[in-house]
Amino acid sequence: MRRGACMGQVARARRVARVRHVLRGRGRLRRASRLDKVRWLMLCSSDVANLLALMGLLELTIRWQQGFPGALAAAAAVLLLILIGLATRPFRIAVRGGRRPTVILAVSGVITLLLSVLLLIWAIPVWLGMLAPYVRRRTTLVLAIGSIVVVNVYITLATGFLIEIFLLQTIITGIVTGGILANLWLWRVAKDAHEGQEARAMLAVSEERLRFARDLNDLLGQSLADISAGAGAASRTLREDPSAAAREMFEVRDLARQTLREVRSTVQNYRALDLDEVLASVRAVLEAADVRCAVRADTASLTPETRTLLATVVREGATNVLKHSKAGHCTITIEDGVLEMSNDGVEGPVNDHAPDGLGGLSQRVSAAGGTLSTACTGDGAYLLRAAVPA
Repeated sequence: MRRGACMGQVARARRVARVRHVLRGRGRLRRASRLDKVRWLMLCSSDVANLLALMGLLELTIRWQQGFPGALAAAAAVLLLILIGLATRPFRIAVRGGRRPTVILAVSGVITLLLSVLLLIWAIPVWLGMLAPYVRRRTTLVLAIGSIVVVNVYITLATGFLIEIFLLQTIITGIVTGGILANLWLWRVAKDAHEGQEARAMLAVSEERLRFARDLNDLLGQSLADISAGAGAASRTLREDPSAAAREMFEVRDLARQTLREVRSTVQNYRALDLDEVLASVRAVLEAADVRCAVRADTASLTPETRTLLATVVREGATNVLKHSKAGHCTITIEDGVLEMSNDGVEGPVNDHAPDGLGGLSQRVSAAGGTLSTACTGDGAYLLRAAVPA
């Protein structure tokens, strides 16, 4: 009984492990970027193209049944399987930007040559597809045409010209080699597009920082110049007229306090942020980061204070989407002063607000007579909701 119980526990543990493995796989797929999914698609399609060479096993079986030596057929089958296995590596290395796998290409070339002696034409397109990412297209085209010509001349001298062999080799060579080249080109296009999106996101952030820097420069430039001038005048009149110097310093103090209030107001309100502009900027940044963003906002009837406050909430929510989630989709809606911002890809707890993030923002919203809340919805999404008097 004890042994049976142990066996049952082991079986349950294995089932649990399998379920966890499947769930981790699904989570990894859900969190993968578009570029990762494109890469997986390219790799799978390239492998499928190479699997056409498995038809060579069927040909070897037919030959063996027709009297071809069994040992030679078995050796050729093993070499063909090894070639197909090696064919999965070069394209993956090319996609990662690695160095040319000279050893793999050389070994697969020798195998292809041995199989070609047996007129097993299925191996030649596979090797050409392995070589294609590392040579010029013109070289690949020349090698493909040359292989077709050489094989068919050899067959013609041995048994006479066979149109079916010529057509079959041409079609297979075109499918495998052309498919590899097409996948490689598509991968480069997708990678360039992804890098362009990242550059656009960085540019949007840089423009936002530059705009804030210009605002601070406009605000502080003249004030600091006046403070410096007042302090200099006070230092010059200090010995001759201490009371005049004191008046100058009082003016400097008042000017410094006024500047400090203006700076605090600017930092908190960011110069009456334009809500529509912020929505457009956030949408561009999210989509550049591979997050599909849908915006439905009715902002015409909102007061300037409400627009500024909601713009601040939108920016903070977008920052959280980028930093604290693996979101693939985000929805922003604004109606009657109620902002709802939801996204998938939630990671970690959502109820604790950082004091310099949503926590401080919640206090500002409350001070304006509104409410700010976050929660996980029933469909596994993260919802940020801010209700402000319109």
